[in-house]
Amino acid sequence: MQITGMLHGARLLQYVDFPTAEVLGPEADEDAIKALIARCGSVFIKPIFKGGVGKKGKSGLLGRARDLKGALAEKERLYFAEHRVGHVVSKAQGVTFEGAVAAEHEVYFSISDATRFRAPTITLTHKGGMDIEELERRYVAEVPFEALTGLKSFVIANALADIGAPKELVSPLVQHLPKLWELFHHYGMTTLELNPIRMMPGKGGRLVPVACDFKCGFDRDDPRWERLGLPAHLFSADTSDFEQEINALRTYQGQSDVYVINSAGTILAPTFGGGANSLVTQALGDDAIISSDFGGNPPYEKMRDVARICFKHWLRQSNVLFIIGGKSNNTDIEVTFRGMADALREHFGAYGPTPLYVVVGRGGPNLIRGMGVLKDTCEALGLPYRFFGFDSAMSEVVNHAQAVDRWMKAGGRTQVARRLGLAA
Repeated sequence: MQITGMLHGARLLQYVDFPTAEVLGPEADEDAIKALIARCGSVFIKPIFKGGVGKKGKSGLLGRARDLKGALAEKERLYFAEHRVGHVVSKAQGVTFEGAVAAEHEVYFSISDATRFRAPTITLTHKGGMDIEELERRYVAEVPFEALTGLKSFVIANALADIGAPKELVSPLVQHLPKLWELFHHYGMTTLELNPIRMMPGKGGRLVPVACDFKCGFDRDDPRWERLGLPAHLFSADTSDFEQEINALRTYQGQSDVYVINSAGTILAPTFGGGANSLVTQALGDDAIISSDFGGNPPYEKMRDVARICFKHWLRQSNVLFIIGGKSNNTDIEVTFRGMADALREHFGAYGPTPLYVVVGRGGPNLIRGMGVLKDTCEALGLPYRFFGFDSAMSEVVNHAQAVDRWMKAGGRTQVARRLGLAA
């Protein structure tokens, strides 16, 4: 669940009185746009994407105009623009008009829950307006702080001193940046990023930090974000039907985090555990259909429903059903495998058999009994399979799944289809 852009970002920043650039939405009429240009000198025209879509400027999806005619031309160009990253295509749904902010200095600032420090962490540089990864590390401060006491002014002051920020930036940033912790902490955010914050000269020459771009992510299991009154469609339209069906199963017990990587992939990999998910997603690349984490000891009913939805959407195109996870501490392997085995049997009963090779790599409580359930199901359905236990390296199991996928593409799928009595 993410928000990018100033259309909603400006409203969220108002909760903590953080200054923002003037923003008009796609419904703005010509008089309002013309008046904004008169006040600010020029406007930036940016397409509105739901979800986290970054690097729009590098993709040419950013316009600037100094008169009404130019602003309307950029609106026409960007209103339904498409942003493509790999296999993921996002379509704009309107544009925003953002007043230009005159400034000599630009600042990058973010708050996130950093696993490296196991604490909330700020990232700060006085050389904002560009990708943080492209900066020399001596200009970037990463500072963890105590969540119990919150983000204090001295944390900001020390960070600015460490990176050698100009003195005129220190006082206004120390005054305003701690406000962002209130927004982050009180409304269930996992990330909050402003880039750039433009340091606009104010009364008496004192600089004022003005947010000119906004990005945040929410923990959907934390109900505090609901207090913001954000429209429900803001988070639902950027997910597929499959993802929405899976997300509807979210409960206090068991994960159901899923994302479609490649809708034309050939390996369906229900994964258990965040570490396993990272390794498997990276190793499988475009072969994987989904990235998922179904760990957290899900009950039988939930696991069967999750598997049923995965099979309904993706099993027909899959060469490999790849059930993979690390060595579990508390997830009952027999319960999860039984739920998936029953869903597989029900799918074949409802939709008919499909050529498939089953590869499993797992460890944890009741592993042998769980594998026994899957083995009986695969043999009853006539599916080839290969199981790996807790003593097998996960990377080698992933390599085996990829080798099976290549074999299926090179004629193995036809052999399995013939074994099932299907046409090639």
